[in-house]
Amino acid sequence: VQLQASGGGLVQAGGSLRLSCVASGSISSINVMGWYRQAPGKQRKTVAAISRGGTIDYADSIKGRFTISRDNAKNTVFLQMDSLKPEDTAVYYCNAGGVWLRTGDSGNYWGQGTLVTVSS
Repeated sequence: VQLQASGGGLVQAGGSLRLSCVASGSISSINVMGWYRQAPGKQRKTVAAISRGGTIDYADSIKGRFTISRDNAKNTVFLQMDSLKPEDTAVYYCNAGGVWLRTGDSGNYWGQGTLVTVSS
């Protein structure tokens, strides 16, 4: 299973970016897909997660500004980021948890990360 994230870049404060992450491989289903971020010198933290059924959790720091969504048929998760702030600057990683493979195995997988830089 591979997760390919895209959509990061440089944006001014108040701007928007949309991240995408596609999971590929011999996948039967994915339970939870989510986004994490890691700022320089800090630990990786959860940003948002969405279950296969559509249950969503957001970190308090991004509520009202970020929106997570997914396309189950395409094993894809999105993160719409609006009203970006300099403190949102980080490497954003996508995660797929509870991935069931056609072989019957299951696992948890990470994407390679995409850099988001918000200038003031």
